[in-house]
Amino acid sequence: MIALYLTIFISFIIALIFLVLFLKSVKTGQYEDTYTPSVRMIFDDEFSEDDEKDEIASSKAE
Repeated sequence: MIALYLTIFISFIIALIFLVLFLKSVKTGQYEDTYTPSVRMIFDDEFSEDDEKDEIASSKAE
């Protein structure tokens, strides 16, 4: 029975540690910018005209 109480106590300690770390990250502003990552993901894969010309030239050279 002592093992059960010990396991529950340790899980509460770990949960409190995660809660403190989460609240600290919220206070430091880690979750402030929610718009930029989604926009950055959309525009990462766009090619410029120079990149397309380089790809066409390299495929013709092969």
